[in-house]
Amino acid sequence: MRFAFTDEQLEFRDAVRDLLAKECTPTHLRDAWTNDTGRIPGLWRQLAEMGVVGMLAPEANGGLGMDEIDLVLLLEETGRVALPEPIVDTAAAAVPELIGDARLDAVVRGEITACVFDPQIVGLATWADTASVFIFAGNGETLRGTPTELRRGTSVDGSRRVFDVVADIPAGARTDNPIPDRGALGTAAQLCGLADRMIEMTVDYVKERKQFGVPIGSFQAVKHHLANARLALEFARPLVYRAAYSVARHDPDRSAHVSMAKANASDAAHLASRVALQCHGAIGYTTEYDLHLYMKRAWALARAWGDAGWHRQRIERALLGGTTNA
Repeated sequence: MRFAFTDEQLEFRDAVRDLLAKECTPTHLRDAWTNDTGRIPGLWRQLAEMGVVGMLAPEANGGLGMDEIDLVLLLEETGRVALPEPIVDTAAAAVPELIGDARLDAVVRGEITACVFDPQIVGLATWADTASVFIFAGNGETLRGTPTELRRGTSVDGSRRVFDVVADIPAGARTDNPIPDRGALGTAAQLCGLADRMIEMTVDYVKERKQFGVPIGSFQAVKHHLANARLALEFARPLVYRAAYSVARHDPDRSAHVSMAKANASDAAHLASRVALQCHGAIGYTTEYDLHLYMKRAWALARAWGDAGWHRQRIERALLGGTTNA
């Protein structure tokens, strides 16, 4: 058996990378911090036209009929650029839940977006003010229309709009609910992309920044820091890909695999941001420098859909024979 992505999957990833390199630059991100929606005008439609938004939707609904193994590489690319769009909520978590729902076609076409969250894990919902579909992960129910009230929260990442949602949530819970796993998996993939981007930026910087007449990248201490960050990322990535396989194949142990991925991806992104900040020095602390756009997204996503500690507790329960859905 060959454990590798296909040429078609890699080509799709590269096409998405090319689009995002043009349409989700640091300039676009800075604009998203201050505009009315926290998003990039027109980009969501382009992602929908490429098939990214509806990748998990059946072909009958205009989707590609693919699975999480195909999607995970694309989500990693959205992390690399700190995409200010509800891609995890909509493409990864909501679309599979909307199969058979009349609104799925509109979601796949990029006409409307979804807001998916679990109040028991993280009480705040992202981009709720622009969403038309609300799904509460605790019971997997979709709420038609809009919640009774949205209260804008604060986030360290200005382009990641968060809200406290006030609504009449249907009672009951699904013990086999896959939504938290999909949300955590998608976020873990984005964290890997963010870690990769911050390491790449730092490597470029230490090649150019000189001290005592030589690039600081030639110093052993700097090499060690960057090597540790790269090692953490290379350990996290296979766990994310394994989790994508488990979710796609409905593995009974998928929740434990997702938690392993999310915990390690959060750690890798935290380490990458710390190393990047240390190696950049004073310039890394300035808002005028692009590094802060990616660091702040990493800090926010590390806590989204459960932080590393929460997921390690879930792994512990799985190993000791308890449920992983709590």
